[in-house]
Amino acid sequence: MNNRRALITGGASGFGLSTAQALLAQGAQVAIADIDAAKLQTAAAQLASDRLLALEIDVTSPPSVQEAVAACATHFGGLDALVNSAGVIHFGPLEETTEADWDRVIDIDLKGVFLCCQAAAPLLRQSQQGRIVNIGSDVSKIGCALIASYCAAKFGVVGLTKALAGELAPSGVTVNCVCPIGVAATGMGQEVLAYKREASGETGEEILAATAADIPLGRNPVPADIVNAILFFLAAESSFLTGVALDVDGGLLSTSTLPGVGE
Repeated sequence: MNNRRALITGGASGFGLSTAQALLAQGAQVAIADIDAAKLQTAAAQLASDRLLALEIDVTSPPSVQEAVAACATHFGGLDALVNSAGVIHFGPLEETTEADWDRVIDIDLKGVFLCCQAAAPLLRQSQQGRIVNIGSDVSKIGCALIASYCAAKFGVVGLTKALAGELAPSGVTVNCVCPIGVAATGMGQEVLAYKREASGETGEEILAATAADIPLGRNPVPADIVNAILFFLAAESSFLTGVALDVDGGLLSTSTLPGVGE
C-alpha cells in the first residue's frame, strides 16, 4: 500500500477508522472524511500521521462530496482507492417508520455511496489501479424485520457494486463489497446491541453469546476481520476480482451444522 492514495468515508469511527489506521501503517496516504467534526478531530489526533488528511463531508450532498474528492486530488495528486464506510441504521416497524426515517437511511447508506463513486471515478480511472470497496452487511443478502430501510439500502449497495464493476472494469478499476455481520465494537454495533437488549430484556453478554453460538466458526467478529477483507480488495493481489459481495460472517449465511454433528 506504500504511497497508495485512499479516501475513506465514515473515516472517524468504526470500520472506516480501523481501515485508515491499517492503511497508514502500510505506508498509504489516507483521507478520512466524516460529517462529525468532533469525531474527525479526535480520529486525526489518534492517527497522528503526516500522510493523513481529515475532511468534513456530507455524503448526501453532491457539492460536499465533490469538494472532498477535489481536496484529495490537490493534496495527494490523485486518488487510487475509495472506501465507502459511512452509514446509519433505523429501527422500527413498518407502520412507525416515517418518510424522513426512510429517506435518511437511503440517502446516507445508498445515495451516499453512489455520489462518492461518481465523484471519485475520474481520478480512479486515471490511477489505472483504482479500487472501490463498499461496506454492505449480512442484510445485503437476507431480509431482517424492523430494519427495512437499512436492508433496502444494503441490498442496493450490492446491486450498485455489481453495476459499477462492469462499467469501470475497462479502466482497470475494481469495485467490490464487503458484507460483514454486526461487530459489537463499532458504534453501529453498539446501537444494534442496545436495541436488542431493550427488546429482549437480555444482557449484552447473553445476546453476544447467543450470536456466537449461531456462527459456524463459533465466535463473534472483531473489526480486524472486516478490515482484513477490505485491505485484500484494495491490494494488487485482488486485481482480477470485481463485482464480488464477500460475506464476512464466520459461515453464518453459507453453511450450517446438524445437531450433534461436528461439535
